[in-house]
Amino acid sequence: MKQNTPIERLYNGVLKENPTFVLMLGMCPTLAVTTSAINGIGMGLSTCAVLMMSNLIISLLRKFIPDRVRMPAYIVVVASFVTVVELLMQAYVRPIYTALGLYIPLIVVNCIILGRAESYASKNPPLASFFDGLGMGLGFTLALTIIGAVRELLGSGSVFGVNIMPESFEPVSIMVMAPGAFFVLSVLTALQNRFKAPSATNKGDKFCSGDCAGCMDKTCRIMERSDKE
Repeated sequence: MKQNTPIERLYNGVLKENPTFVLMLGMCPTLAVTTSAINGIGMGLSTCAVLMMSNLIISLLRKFIPDRVRMPAYIVVVASFVTVVELLMQAYVRPIYTALGLYIPLIVVNCIILGRAESYASKNPPLASFFDGLGMGLGFTLALTIIGAVRELLGSGSVFGVNIMPESFEPVSIMVMAPGAFFVLSVLTALQNRFKAPSATNKGDKFCSGDCAGCMDKTCRIMERSDKE
């Protein structure tokens, strides 16, 4: 698959480098808001919108932003789109806005958004950067929706508010509390490691071992050089 094409960027964000299941980024909203599937998809889509537009604008301005002030400039761009998304959610999807609360403005400091701005959008053309943001956003949305659906199913017997479990089912109330997020995420990570799926915690031969100096992967060596610069 050719690099930096729209399809490759979507595949990369949703599967190959899923920000939650593979890179283990954005853990704060992942653990905090996924008490239900609707909360997960709401948080994921709002982050996706900010990712797409901030990646696009940062890529368009990449040659004009001085290197020494690039991070403050990125934060200003991201904060502007977060404000727009927050006002739209407050106006049109108020129940989700109320449920997510403080975590909507905290999208500004989400490490996924700043990470993609620094590592990809600031070095690549606008179209590829836009689809990179879309892919990462959809991957994040998928992950949060899955975690939220599992917690809602076990914690209340429903998914998206629709009862799934029989009446005899006894809800596991801890699943919709803070510890439930850790339980679900740890089980999913354990399954990834068990089946040798890509993950930040999987140190198999096919994945990053942390030994950048001895790594034979060309992409890894390029990223290492850019980090040093």
